[in-house]
Amino acid sequence: MNHRLNKIFLLLLLAVLVAPTVGAQTKSKASGASTSSANQVKTANGLVEGTREKSGIRSFKGVPFAAPPVGDLRWREPQPVKNWQGVRKATQFGPRAMQLPVFGDMNFRSNGVSEDCLYLNVWTPAKTGKEKLPVLVYFYGGGFIAGDGSEPRYDGESMAQKGIVAITVNYRLGVFGFFAHPELTQESPYKGSGNYGFLDQSAALRWVKENIAAFGGDPARVTIAGESAGSISVSAQMASPLSKNLMAGAIGESGALVNSPFDPVPLAEAEQNGVKFASSIGATSLAQLRAMDAKQLLNEAGKPGMGRFVPTLDGYFFPKSPAAVFAAGEQAKVPLLAGWNSEEMTYRALFGQDAPTKENYTKLVQKLYGPRAENVLKQYAAASDAEVAQVATDLSGDRFIAYSTWKWMDLHSKTSGKPVYRYLYSRPRPEMVPEMGNATAGLAGGVVKDSNAPKAPPATGAVHSAEIEYAMGNLATNKVFAWTPEDYKVSKTMQEYFANFIKTGNPNSGSLPKWPTATGNAVQYQVIDVNTKTVTEKNRGRYLLMDELNTKK
Repeated sequence: MNHRLNKIFLLLLLAVLVAPTVGAQTKSKASGASTSSANQVKTANGLVEGTREKSGIRSFKGVPFAAPPVGDLRWREPQPVKNWQGVRKATQFGPRAMQLPVFGDMNFRSNGVSEDCLYLNVWTPAKTGKEKLPVLVYFYGGGFIAGDGSEPRYDGESMAQKGIVAITVNYRLGVFGFFAHPELTQESPYKGSGNYGFLDQSAALRWVKENIAAFGGDPARVTIAGESAGSISVSAQMASPLSKNLMAGAIGESGALVNSPFDPVPLAEAEQNGVKFASSIGATSLAQLRAMDAKQLLNEAGKPGMGRFVPTLDGYFFPKSPAAVFAAGEQAKVPLLAGWNSEEMTYRALFGQDAPTKENYTKLVQKLYGPRAENVLKQYAAASDAEVAQVATDLSGDRFIAYSTWKWMDLHSKTSGKPVYRYLYSRPRPEMVPEMGNATAGLAGGVVKDSNAPKAPPATGAVHSAEIEYAMGNLATNKVFAWTPEDYKVSKTMQEYFANFIKTGNPNSGSLPKWPTATGNAVQYQVIDVNTKTVTEKNRGRYLLMDELNTKK
């Protein structure tokens, strides 16, 4: 990915960061705590005791799947959990990974922020350890700089009520999750550095393989899923030799590590970026970096202009680029359900304060694409000023995240021999509840409370991250929006599709509109909305053009 597109990606990422915010969701519902042995499960490391919710689902929160990555374990591959004696309470979410408050749609139930963050949460409908139920492992989104498994929108209780053991997983973020440095490479047993966040996810999948049967789950029927950075993570785990044999299916919601601005960079480049960062904060050795207070390190890395810490081709988690892995057919060969939303990004991400006129659009595309501008204007054509906003919204969404998601599915359908199911989620969120006052919906799905802020125009489609509560059956956890019966209808449809896929590798059942596989050049996909339907791809030319723009530097 060239520097221009990296800059564009950073601008788009900033566009979805939200200013002063209020929580978009409420705290978890009260649960009836029981301390009976029926809520105890024996893991490989010791007994854990969870909670039985009012629904009858058992939940186990804050279960460690790796040793705390603190002290000398900062920037080390996740280490094994130490065994414990007696019964460990699993009734409170563990701390979330080190992060700054950046996204308005994030509301946490976790126990603060800490480097000691490698915990997962399990919701199970099973009454014994012999039921062999299908398993969902969900990775949160947040641009690899924020997010947590405790967010109510990812809560697993609703999925568990569908007969699924649902799990959310924490992983390291930002400088703690993706920092590379020559000294780290030298000390590493595999002579690589970076990718610690992905290695955390892989360690969690190994924990699931070893332990989930005790919670009533089937280790041979594990589907991994996620949204945005979580979806990118799913593609990464599918591509890695460390994880590709630990899953039976995959779900991706808006994002892939395939021809994306977050694609892994050569190890030497990542190491030098790490050295530059360390020098900029006055650290001349790894020992100094490890001795630095975690909050200070977080604040230093979060300063404007510091850039992002991206994955590395470390020769271990990533022997080669994920795009090359999928092209060669070396990925996890499992069924894939994936797609994106109809308004992943707004035209304002390209135009800023300029009016969305045909003249301004033409100038903007010429500036962005130079000699290739004519091809872009042909594929993303606006015949009049009135059409510019939608066309530019399509272009910005494709550049941000839709194209890389398409490329992932396209390659997987060609090389895996397994079914691929594609969706376009298009249900706009409803109005906010009156109690929100003069709040404005943020682009990331949160809200901005500022009486002087201009009110953003209403969304014309489903914005980035809007589908999460629908897919996971968690609309009721979000008190910001005035959900209607139609919203609950959409949620019922989407969650049933997801649940069917987790159980069988196929989203279809008799009561749902039939969802065909996405194959060939005339791909069919499911538009998920109040009236869910199958349509045939009409925009393949856009993605083929993005392919050309991505490969011709």
